[in-house]
Amino acid sequence: MTTTTNGATDWRDQIYDIFRENGVRHVAHVPDGGHAKLIKRCEADPEMTTVTLTTEEEGVGMLIGSWLGGTRGALLIQSSGVGNCMNALSVLKHGKFPILMIVSMRGEWGEGMPWQVPMGQATREVLEAMGVIVYEVERDSDVHATIEAATWLSFDSSVPVAVLLAQRLIGTKKFVAA
Repeated sequence: MTTTTNGATDWRDQIYDIFRENGVRHVAHVPDGGHAKLIKRCEADPEMTTVTLTTEEEGVGMLIGSWLGGTRGALLIQSSGVGNCMNALSVLKHGKFPILMIVSMRGEWGEGMPWQVPMGQATREVLEAMGVIVYEVERDSDVHATIEAATWLSFDSSVPVAVLLAQRLIGTKKFVAA
């Protein structure tokens, strides 16, 4: 666990702790810089199963299966990957399957890669169109309460919930032409 300059627990460690406290033991993800530290913490935990996906929609089916088998899971993806999940997400509401998605945002605050902008701007609307409840976090001081509330809502009410981690929180990436 690391702390920030003001002594607070790093927000990625807060998410890991919430996973542990709420029985999230299966983490599916695609490689992503915004989630890198959280993924490493989950991979190092012998009580968690982490799976690196080849595409984001695999994670939706995997976590439905995990839930049916009695294990809570979370999907860690980037906003660009939300577009790859649309058909898979359409079954969540009908099946009343809980799924907790933590989405690192691109295509917003200070984005330097223009191809990230369209999906980044549409992420919330696309998720809501599929019946996913969406929360958004822009400050590290809001991470704990938001992720915890999303976790409880998803698993206690059997609904899909996504938390969008804003680019203002995770940091921007600058595109440098070669």
